[in-house]
Amino acid sequence: MSNEKSIRAFLAVEPPAEIRKEIGNIQNNLKRLCPFDIRWVKPDGIHLTLKFFGNVSEADIVAISGVAERNTQTVAPLHFEVKKLGLFPSQKRPRVLWIGLGGDTSSLFALQGRMERGLEECGFPKEDRPFRAHLTLGRIKAPGETGALAKIMEDSGDCTAGSFIADGLGIFKSDLMPRGAVYTKLAWFPFKMG
Repeated sequence: MSNEKSIRAFLAVEPPAEIRKEIGNIQNNLKRLCPFDIRWVKPDGIHLTLKFFGNVSEADIVAISGVAERNTQTVAPLHFEVKKLGLFPSQKRPRVLWIGLGGDTSSLFALQGRMERGLEECGFPKEDRPFRAHLTLGRIKAPGETGALAKIMEDSGDCTAGSFIADGLGIFKSDLMPRGAVYTKLAWFPFKMG
């Protein structure tokens, strides 16, 4: 029996502060419009998750780092536009409110697919759901009247938070605290420059 402490970890692209600030403005507008209970993600904790691992060991972090390093060395920086609201799993059964990404999404999907295959070879189970390029804004606790949400989505659906260049991705540790999750960057893997 190992007494090694597990680390709740995920692999993600971190949008710059100015994008997260704009997302915070969008959240504030939505808070005024939404007639139901949503647990909002703090803007400084918003990120584009490529893979969530749950609890892993330090040895797992080393393996994840190897896969990330191999795969980021061949990817040029990615340009993204942050726009258009959406819901998971559907508008009829909303649980997650998100804002999508446009731009270099085909390169992002290719990178995520290579990472998924490399991580599966290291023993990490493949994700069942298809990858969707999104930033989570909030988790809907009790959706209430979905017709009201549909109207909000229709009125606000095309909102934008600007664009940014992603120049790498990181492994983040997530510590669950009473005031919400606290994220710490454990490792950073830059994309190929030039």
